[in-house]
Amino acid sequence: MSNRDLVSVIIPIFDEAENIDSLMSALLPAMDALARPYEIIVIDDGSSDGTGEKLAVAARAHSQVKVISFKRNVGQTAAMMAGIDHAQGAVIVPMDGDMQNDPADIGRLLTKMDEGFDVVSGWRKNRKDAFFTRTLPSKLANSLISWVSGVRLNDYGCTLKAYRREVLEGFRLYGEMHRFVPIYAKWQGARIAELPVTHHARKAGKSKYGLTRIFKVMLDLLVVKFLTQYEAKPIYIFGTVGLGFFAVSLFAGLYALYLKFFRATSFIETPLPLLFTLGFITGVMCILMGLLAEVLVRIYYEAQNKTQYTVKERINIAPAGEQRGDVRRII
Repeated sequence: MSNRDLVSVIIPIFDEAENIDSLMSALLPAMDALARPYEIIVIDDGSSDGTGEKLAVAARAHSQVKVISFKRNVGQTAAMMAGIDHAQGAVIVPMDGDMQNDPADIGRLLTKMDEGFDVVSGWRKNRKDAFFTRTLPSKLANSLISWVSGVRLNDYGCTLKAYRREVLEGFRLYGEMHRFVPIYAKWQGARIAELPVTHHARKAGKSKYGLTRIFKVMLDLLVVKFLTQYEAKPIYIFGTVGLGFFAVSLFAGLYALYLKFFRATSFIETPLPLLFTLGFITGVMCILMGLLAEVLVRIYYEAQNKTQYTVKERINIAPAGEQRGDVRRII
């Protein structure tokens, strides 16, 4: 067996001491039943309720269990990113540690992935959470995310997913962006499937999610949309906004002139001259910011030797730097 067969299960945890024993009792047998090598990476996100001590006991008892402990709480997305950075497997499976995800579903996700998919996303079809505070806001957010991104999934918030490692390469997670990885993967050409999974009601511990999380998710969605669609050509979005302000400025100026010469309305009697001035200045600023962003993008790519394309595979050809040398150094 090699890392190509290895499955890495990533579990971000914060103050879940009451669930650790139940989690390990369910997860370890489920992974053993797969007859595949595996590792379980648990990220203790600055817990203060004894979670770290229980994880240490589990790690000493089972070599497959690996623990990363943060000095302080930094959030689920950062914890998940740490797990991905340390994972060795060709397939990465994030899941929650509150026992609401069913470890038995991991095998079903992997079986679906063997059909040729790059991402298999869990769908909590029969969700066992409070309807008005959790389920309804989640449904509304999922609809909005699908509409903005064009990637149709029923449940972006379900942590239980399976990813091929190459899908996660070159992508850093910030804020609440872990739920948007399927969007990024789809825009990069990945094949995505969604699979209904079992969802259990929480039996122990306290939920860390609240309604304020919805607003953070919406803001992160804007960031993802910008980074994936306009990262290489920021002038497109800044220029579009700038032209919009120029249009407003032009309309206000022409209408002010119309009122002046055909309706005998002085400039000082309407706010149109001020709107004309503000619209024009804002439009110029947007264009200049777009040009500045274009310069920064080029510095970003050149300084880190990055390309704007990603290669899926190479057949009878070496990577570009190996077959022609570092031409840029000579130039």
